[in-house]
Parts: sequence; C-alpha cells; structure tokens
Amino acid sequence: MPTRILPAVGDADAVRALTTLLSQLPDAEPVTPVTDSTQLVDTLARLASESVDELPEIVIVHERIGPVPALELIREVALRFPAVGVILVTTDAGPGLFQAAMDYGARGLVALPLSYEELASRVQAVAQWSAGVRRHLGGTTDQFTGSGGTVVTVSGAKGGVGTTHTAVQLALAAQASGRGAALVDLDLQTGDVASFLDVQFRRSVVDLAALTDLSPRVLADAVFRHDTGLALLLAPGDGERGEEVTDRAARQIVSALRSRYEVVVIDCGAQIGGAGAAAVEMADVALLVTTPDVIAVRGAKRAVRMWDRLQIRKAEETTVVVNRHTRATEINPPLIQRITGTPVAATTIPANFKELQPTLDAGRAHELDARSTVKQAMQSLAAELGLLNPPQVPPPRSRSRPHRPPTPFRRRREP
Repeated sequence: MPTRILPAVGDADAVRALTTLLSQLPDAEPVTPVTDSTQLVDTLARLASESVDELPEIVIVHERIGPVPALELIREVALRFPAVGVILVTTDAGPGLFQAAMDYGARGLVALPLSYEELASRVQAVAQWSAGVRRHLGGTTDQFTGSGGTVVTVSGAKGGVGTTHTAVQLALAAQASGRGAALVDLDLQTGDVASFLDVQFRRSVVDLAALTDLSPRVLADAVFRHDTGLALLLAPGDGERGEEVTDRAARQIVSALRSRYEVVVIDCGAQIGGAGAAAVEMADVALLVTTPDVIAVRGAKRAVRMWDRLQIRKAEETTVVVNRHTRATEINPPLIQRITGTPVAATTIPANFKELQPTLDAGRAHELDARSTVKQAMQSLAAELGLLNPPQVPPPRSRSRPHRPPTPFRRRREP
C-alpha cells in the first residue's frame, strides 16, 4: 500500500526539490503540497472529518514554514492528528534541535540539502510507525480522530465590561446543549472564573506550562470538573505565577484541549499578554466584549488596531459583542461597527443587573435563571456563534388521515 506524504513547504524551490525526491521513493505517493501552517492544519482537519484513513501517513514540515513556527506547528499536528507522523526538514541537524523536535512530537529529522538515502530511511521508519498507530486507533473508541473542537476567545475592551461572565455563560450554554465544553481562564494575573462558579481548586493552567507532553491523563489531572459537567482549567491563585505560561505553552495547551473537547471557551481578560495573544491567534472565533459607552468603545478600537499591528488578528476576523445594551443608548451596534471596523454580533446582551446580582453575589453564575433576559441573550449568542448542538426536531407527523377501525356493517331494516 503506498505511503501518502504531504509536504508543508513555503519556498517554491524547496517544494520542487522535495517532491522530486519523494516521487523517486518506492511506494511513496506525494500529495499536493501546502504552503503555510494554516493551510496544513485546515487540510488535515478536512481529511480527518471524513475518516482517519483519509489522512496522509506522513507530513514533512520545512523549517521555514509560517506563520506558525515549525516546532509549534509540529506540536499542533501531533496533538490533533496522532495518526500522522511528522518529519522536520532543516539545515540544523544538531542534537539540540533533534531533541527539541522529538519533544514537540516529530518522528524524524532530515538535514538540508536533502539526501535520497537519508530521506528514504526516515520515510520508511515513520511510515511503519504511522501504520502501527492506525492499527491501535482502529481498536479503540476513546481516541480523538476528528478535526478538533471550536476554540472561542473572549477578550475585554477594558476591565469591567463583562468579559468573564460572557465566557462563563457561553461555555455553560454549549455544555447544556450536549456538547463537551471546556472553559479556560487565561486572565493569568487577575482571572476569577473560579469565583464566578464557586469552586476551590489546587491545580491550574500553570501546572501544564512546563510540560512537553500533555497526555490525556496529565490534562485530566489539571482540569477541574464542575457540577454542570463543564471542564475548567483555571488561572493560578498567585497571579505572579502567570508569567510561567508562555505563548508556546499556551499554544500547546489550547491544541491539547481542542483535540479533546467540542467547544473550548477561553477568557483572555482585558490585558492581553503573550499567552492570550497566542490563544486569540489560534481561535476559530475571537470575541471582543464592549459596553455601549465612549471609553469602552475607544478601548475596543485600540485593541483591534493593536491586534492588527502585531499580526495577532485582523479586524474583519474579530467579532465585537455589545454587553449591557439598552434601546436608549446613543452608541448603538452599527456605530460601534463603524468605529472599530469589525463585525458586531447580531445578539446584544441587555443591561439587567437585577437579574445578575443574586447569582454574582453568591458566586454561582451557573444558577442564572433560564427565563432571565440576560440568560436568553447568552443562549442566542451561543447559537449565533455555532456553539450549540442543534435541537432535536421530532419527525413530522404524517399528513394522511389517521387509521380508524372499520365501522361494523349494519343491515338496514326493511320497512
């Protein structure tokens, strides 16, 4: 059976050199190359959504792939698509990089300039490894083989606009609809998701930051399971420890969570650091929460421009959510859209603190009355973002007349 090999190479000359050698390998079947990290992950996700058998056995990653660095890309592929073996092609074949590549999940390393013998040897070894993994996955039902969950980041235009409450309610809505959901607190210095949900915890996101291998067991040990079924990965109790969560660690953690939950909601807070920026960059949906007042909307505009300058997120890829909205406010969603240059969610969250106060004072945001206008708006927002399982619609009733037993024949009496 031929070994399918997917090159991920951004340089045209390198693509030609690599595909020429691959076509000469026995039983090798090179597939159409991809030119950047986003295209690679999207391609693998599309194939995995059909079947694990549709995935290529090997992905070859060139050291100059972008925009995600090669090692970070290898980590994401290894976590999300465990049946795919990754080979790194690099000019630096020293022991330091070799060990780093193995730690990030690569199955082999090939030095540049390419050698037929070295490439053939690595491809053969990784192909055998991939075949063994697929046999193992074929006999289990608890291994992830899909395209990955939806990652939603929730950031604030400034402090106090309702960022954490929005993140909590979106995660709760996804979980209540029957989707496996995780809520991550990446507001590393001042995160208070634990206070909103009245939980005491020992482990936090910091416990995962220094690890190079986030196995399901390690991840499960760090996650707190809430009474609602929601999986929580919380910010550290000591804010100064938040510095231990680097952007690299954040990428690794988000990738691991994406591979195990259908919906991952991340509270990034109002002050975004390296870890939060990495999460926003990786997110399928990036929300920016604002209130309809001048100061908050200006803050939203600054955040959008900063994300664009730092190449974290383009304005058109960011969605603004308007919280505490009233009909009387002069700063309405269309005006906010013009000011920020971003799409604005069709669902606005009404200003009704009386509904929120009892649950917020008790630290039990999950007990917000389902009939409240705020709760219903959060449900609508979650549905708008595609975070809910579609409701089960009963089969339509037949339009034919219902069956009735035949009327007994009665003999008409003769006059």
